[in-house]
Amino acid sequence: MRSPLRRILAVGAAAAVSLTFAATPADAGDHRYVKVGYFTQWGIYGRNFPVKNLQTSGAAEKLTHINYAFSDVTKDGVCASADPWADWQVPFPDETSVDGVGDVAGQPVAGNLNQLAELKQRNPRLRVLISLGGWTLSKNFSDAVLTAASRQKLVDSCVDLWLKGNLPGVEPGAAAGIFDGIDLDWEWPGSAGDVGNVIRPEDKQNFTALLAEFRESLDRLGRARHHRYELTAFLPAAPAKIDAGFEARKIFKYLDFGTVQGYDFHGTWEPRTNQQSALRVPAGAPDNPDFSITTTIDAWLDRGAPRRELVLGMPYYGQGWTGVTGGQNGLFGTATGPAPGTWAAGNEDYRVLKNLPAQGYTVYRDRRAGHTYLFNGTTFWTFDDPEQLLQKTNYIKNKGLGGAMVWSLDGDDANASLTRAIARGLRTP
Repeated sequence: MRSPLRRILAVGAAAAVSLTFAATPADAGDHRYVKVGYFTQWGIYGRNFPVKNLQTSGAAEKLTHINYAFSDVTKDGVCASADPWADWQVPFPDETSVDGVGDVAGQPVAGNLNQLAELKQRNPRLRVLISLGGWTLSKNFSDAVLTAASRQKLVDSCVDLWLKGNLPGVEPGAAAGIFDGIDLDWEWPGSAGDVGNVIRPEDKQNFTALLAEFRESLDRLGRARHHRYELTAFLPAAPAKIDAGFEARKIFKYLDFGTVQGYDFHGTWEPRTNQQSALRVPAGAPDNPDFSITTTIDAWLDRGAPRRELVLGMPYYGQGWTGVTGGQNGLFGTATGPAPGTWAAGNEDYRVLKNLPAQGYTVYRDRRAGHTYLFNGTTFWTFDDPEQLLQKTNYIKNKGLGGAMVWSLDGDDANASLTRAIARGLRTP
């Protein structure tokens, strides 16, 4: 996901970007579960995954939220684009534009942001949030939130850039109305993340204070614009990281919901194959204690988090090992290293993994533990398919949680099979 291990307008249309989109609760009408998908800024490059794919596959109409990943938090303590070319400069031609009309020279906003605006015009109940940080862009958070003045500086810059739409080098407000809120993806307050991250014990309290500052600013802007801006955060699976960085009883005073890491429990940083996103710890698991969705959700509930504001994260990719010997059909076997992957060793998209049974792999399902894996006698992949996601959506409903989140939408197939399965599983009467 967010890391190697946990990852990582025509002129007329430009006017449409500046509109304030009506605030409609997700799936207004019945309870209704949120269904959040991360769209990766860089997916338009090697993966060739433009925003239009969310429309043509049918994924957009099945989602309530898209989190656009990621905005940088700089060493100066402000929000900044990590890739202005992808965000608002790259021109999309007719064939890859959501509305079928290509970008033209001189329009204020092109790139992914204009495509997201077009997607919202076709899916008016869809909410789009800008996600800050991620695995590789979290190193400066601790410095940026250290004092009340620095927190205000960070919040003001994020609101000005992404919500007010004041992009550098572009006419003021040209990108207003595209984003409906902020998603905080600080990995991790108070504990280790990517190499070089600044970490302090006081990150825990400062994270809560940052949420309070964001909430006040978003509500103030919302009153002025008659629009509801949302605030969410990505939350860790490990109890030690929860305790080091999050005041679980306080943060939901400010958050609309938190998306909980439900994957990367194991991966190729370990020499032994294992599940990466099981509902429960499988029988015979060699680690004690071990990670699972149930232990993660229960850890948040035990610390006072409201269950309706916990949104379960699910992976659209698998973790894989090769040179596997021993284990239970490869599970818990010893590996010689990560399996070859399209983009990174030991990591592969569902859209590729779904084809492996036709290439000599057997699908194994542990319905008690709630996980699925592939094995061909040598190479092992732990992943989720539509059947597995339906089991997880049943867990969400039975547990009384707020919905599902996925990392990331570019891992799905051309028919949005995974997203459709989640929407089907979380459909309410």
